[in-house]
Amino acid sequence: MSTPHKAIFNWSSGKDSALALYKILQNSDFKIETLVTSVNEKYQRISMHGVRVELLKAQAESLNLPLKIMQIPEMPSMEIYESVMLETLSELKNQGITHSVFGDIFLEDLRKYREEQLSRIGFTGVFPIWKIPTRDLIQEFISLGFKTIVVCVNEKYMDKSFVGRIIDQDFIEDLPQNVDVCGENGEFHTFTFDGPLFSKPIDFEIGEIVYRKYEQPKTEESSNKACDTTDSTAFDFGFWYCDLIPK
Repeated sequence: MSTPHKAIFNWSSGKDSALALYKILQNSDFKIETLVTSVNEKYQRISMHGVRVELLKAQAESLNLPLKIMQIPEMPSMEIYESVMLETLSELKNQGITHSVFGDIFLEDLRKYREEQLSRIGFTGVFPIWKIPTRDLIQEFISLGFKTIVVCVNEKYMDKSFVGRIIDQDFIEDLPQNVDVCGENGEFHTFTFDGPLFSKPIDFEIGEIVYRKYEQPKTEESSNKACDTTDSTAFDFGFWYCDLIPK
């Protein structure tokens, strides 16, 4: 048998990450050495998802995997974001890691961007759930016994009523027609708190639901990575966040 490639897993804390991790852990060609997650340095919450670092650490503990946190300034420029990422990857490369695993599904531009950045440091990208129809993925996710809660919704696509809901068949049926069932276009983000990979469920209670709108940067150089979009209308819309409080 050949020696498996050492890999990092880019962990968002959500459902796509959980299912991609589930699949890659069954692939003997790879050995996941650590989870890597970007965190808002100011608020100590997972970038875009708004989940507290305490819950992220609880996930890693339950998954029995080490966790590497990348501290990212709020509203970083692309240059700053890429600098932090490359610094982190260089450090991990010195530990013999050669591959980087993602839970992306069908966004071609995003995959191309990731692969270009990885090539700068000599890493190879791995995409375990790439091009699998999202309706198949969400049904597999639920049937495997994973449990996830919606922690952020983009008001461009969904209203406040969806944030704080557990993803189940009722949730899927209630989604607007223009929303991808996995939220792959950034419509919503989730926090996965139980499932076959977890040694124990992550215990939390639902806190305040808050609305946040990002200001458009004054210059291109300070482009908003938080919203993860180049859509010129992105700043016309805000986000509903559901705070999860560790118990």
